[in-house]
Amino acid sequence: MNANAKAPLLNIANVLTMVRIVLVPVLIILLVVDAEPSGAGVLQPLESGDGILRWAAAGVFAVAMATDVIDGDLARKRNLITDFGKIADPIADKLLIGAALVMLSLLGELPWWVTALILIRELGITALRLMMLRTQVMPASRGGKLKTLLQTAGLQLMLLPLAVIAGWLAEVSFWIMMAALVVTVITGIDYLLQAMRIRRAARGGS
Repeated sequence: MNANAKAPLLNIANVLTMVRIVLVPVLIILLVVDAEPSGAGVLQPLESGDGILRWAAAGVFAVAMATDVIDGDLARKRNLITDFGKIADPIADKLLIGAALVMLSLLGELPWWVTALILIRELGITALRLMMLRTQVMPASRGGKLKTLLQTAGLQLMLLPLAVIAGWLAEVSFWIMMAALVVTVITGIDYLLQAMRIRRAARGGS
């Protein structure tokens, strides 16, 4: 495609982004069907369950995260970057990560304070980056990429039926999520400082 040509709205990168959004309710349904209400007012895995639905949920999450990598590569290599993609892609990411976090907390497998801190940071920085699009794109930093990697690895492990595989993996996945939380908070502060520098530079040049 000509580098100067405007990418069509309906392209493979945007389609993959929409697939990721569609997979979010699929993930939620699989985890809900595989659980039952507990006395604490949250969910707990079915005692009679064989782990098949958790395997399916973990598979859905893996496929959805794979589309995130693929659509970004396609958009850059084939010049398929669109205004819709700039907005929909981060929203799709946050919906997927947010759904996994909330569901794991509902299942009592991840503390609510971890979910709350990550979601507050993710939603806040996503809103900030969308607002900054009017003046300048805030590219993902190395820390941001590490944050995504740690979140994805931790959530992927926690979504697996760890009791069926190996109980010690539950502790490993928890500490990966703790590392993800630390990087998430640090990069959130870094994005805020970056946005402040951009605003000061814009005012100085006006």
